[in-house]
Amino acid sequence: MEWSDDGIVLAARPHGEGSAVLSLLTRVHGRHPGLVRGASGGLRRGFLQPGATVSACWRSRLADALGSYTCELKTAVSATVLADRARLDALAAACAVLETTLPEREPMSAVFLTAESLLAVLALAESWAADYVRWELALLAELGYGLDLTQCAVTGATADLAYVSPRTGRAVTRAVGAPYRPKLLALPPFLTASGAAATAAEIGQGMALAGYFLERYVYGVRHQGVPAARRRLAERFPAADGGGANAASEE
Repeated sequence: MEWSDDGIVLAARPHGEGSAVLSLLTRVHGRHPGLVRGASGGLRRGFLQPGATVSACWRSRLADALGSYTCELKTAVSATVLADRARLDALAAACAVLETTLPEREPMSAVFLTAESLLAVLALAESWAADYVRWELALLAELGYGLDLTQCAVTGATADLAYVSPRTGRAVTRAVGAPYRPKLLALPPFLTASGAAATAAEIGQGMALAGYFLERYVYGVRHQGVPAARRRLAERFPAADGGGANAASEE
């Protein structure tokens, strides 16, 4: 069997002497592994970095075998963000989250496109953190765990949405949520108001929101922890006091 596809490098793990098992998120074939021979060679190190985009050709005698990759580097995002540790952390977190949440060999073209867009933002945009949070929430939706942040679950109102129920993933207004504030997750304004700027503290609230549901619906079910790279990124944005401080522990 043989196919060619565009791919985003998620991880590369040493295998034997000088080879590596490369995990790609491909446009058509989903998250797919393959062996790269001679991976330690200088010319090949560039496309083994997480976030690199490649043109890949996969070959195998059997469809469900590991197979092997030959790749041509298209862009090396890590090289463009090397001087910015926060962006580098975001790149590592995104790749780690994709590697640990996506099923293997299942086509997910929408996830590929949103990941490709995030890489472009990390490489070029001055303000990227809000886009990262939106990307994680979009990934949750693609995995079947989308949150309803469009209207209040109790009143149907669309204004002054301030909290999210950790049980249902639905938003509520400030007035409705006030009596239950310690048990609710904060909903930062940039997630409900188009074009709204976000403070570092609000980014922290968004990271806490997405992280809670990633842990509850994905990592918790699999009895595995959130990737260390994702935890490091979240630590850069401590959440402001906006409710939800004890939501995870009290659910």
